[in-house]
Amino acid sequence: MIRQLLALLPRRGGAAPIVPERSVAGRTLLLLVTIMAFLSAVTLGGVVLVQKSAIAWSADVGRELTIQIRPAEGEVMESNLRTAVSLAQSTPGVASARALSIEESQALLEPWLGAGLDLSVIAIPRLVVVQLADPAEADVAQLQRNLSAINGASLDTHAAWRQQLNTMAGTVVLSGLLVLGLIGVATVLAIIFATRGAMASNREIVDVLHFIGASNKFIAGEFQGRFLSIGLQGGFLGALFAILFFLLIGMAAGSVLPSEATAQVGVLFGQFLLGWDGMAFILAVVPVIAVLTAITSRMTVRRYLSEAS
Repeated sequence: MIRQLLALLPRRGGAAPIVPERSVAGRTLLLLVTIMAFLSAVTLGGVVLVQKSAIAWSADVGRELTIQIRPAEGEVMESNLRTAVSLAQSTPGVASARALSIEESQALLEPWLGAGLDLSVIAIPRLVVVQLADPAEADVAQLQRNLSAINGASLDTHAAWRQQLNTMAGTVVLSGLLVLGLIGVATVLAIIFATRGAMASNREIVDVLHFIGASNKFIAGEFQGRFLSIGLQGGFLGALFAILFFLLIGMAAGSVLPSEATAQVGVLFGQFLLGWDGMAFILAVVPVIAVLTAITSRMTVRRYLSEAS
């Protein structure tokens, strides 16, 4: 009787596992884990790109101030511009300041007023662009006080723009993390169903192991080792495909998309350059997926065995 039951076990041949390695369920789970790892890595890579772009936006906007001088009766615009430039250059922490020419000012209005309009007869506000050497050391309050001497002058620190950019980036990052969480939940559910299917298809082997005295811990360990291998393979393949995806989309973005769309995508994602930190985050998906697969399968097997016994 015992010999008949032992015949149900796969021949180990020194290193053959108890849980069959090449099975339809195993290949399907490997494909599923690869897809989930790829989606997780792409989502995480997108979050990293947006976060890096947001930091770059905030740094660029924070290093620039704009002085606007509105036309005022009895005031000479060119004289006010020279005074504003001089006041800005004498402010501590300011690297440079220059007044935009009338042509540059008109070009800024073209998106709203259209091209081809003669704006020379209209008294339009003029701008002075101020670049800061170090935003932390720049005395913006002093500059604002000094500009009060110029009639019609106002200082824009771009604080509202920075707040909007940070809010938008934070929303994108939070959405990406929520998507990442949903992918994780879907992965866990898929592993649970795959594990229970593997247990059901190998029920005879489990019964034989129980009959010869194997503990639930031993049986769970055998399944855990198999699913850990699947998790490592699927996680590595998914991360590799994700890295190739970012490389390909970075090369194709400039040639496939129109110039306007490329500029907009570039503002949000930069040049699709993950950098070493982005690569590290994507590669971190491999052990996370593997551990998640192993732990989920072990807990599912032990629960299945406790229900069956």
